[in-house]
Amino acid sequence: MASTNSGMEKFKGTWDFVNSENFDECLREMGISWLIRQAAKAVTKEKMTISTDDNGKWTVKSESTFKTTVYEFTLGVEFDEVRADGAEVKSTITYDNETGRWIHDAIDKQGRKVHLERYIDDEGQQQVEFTCGNVKARRWYKRIE
Repeated sequence: MASTNSGMEKFKGTWDFVNSENFDECLREMGISWLIRQAAKAVTKEKMTISTDDNGKWTVKSESTFKTTVYEFTLGVEFDEVRADGAEVKSTITYDNETGRWIHDAIDKQGRKVHLERYIDDEGQQQVEFTCGNVKARRWYKRIE
């Protein structure tokens, strides 16, 4: 697995949330409270912007009626992330040149691990696959910019 920026360029831009599958079950597995899960399910408008600077630092900004979250990272370097539910996690993001996927691994203070893989499908939509314990979920986004 490589951690180069070149393949990551395809993720840059602004994306609108389209839909999700099994997301509530994944959030439950992550230990997220019922109240926050209900708020997350109610979000139908979400915009995500992915950008990078000249020094290789990436920024992901997610805006919804529920909350705005921002995190910054450098590929292959562990960083502290605060999820939308307020939980603090240790995250590492890499890029797999063989599969063309953005790989995001996070672990919370209770030791729960979340594995995300982002990729662009044949229709140009960004697919985000989550694995939380034995639970799998998926969210997808369409590019607007």
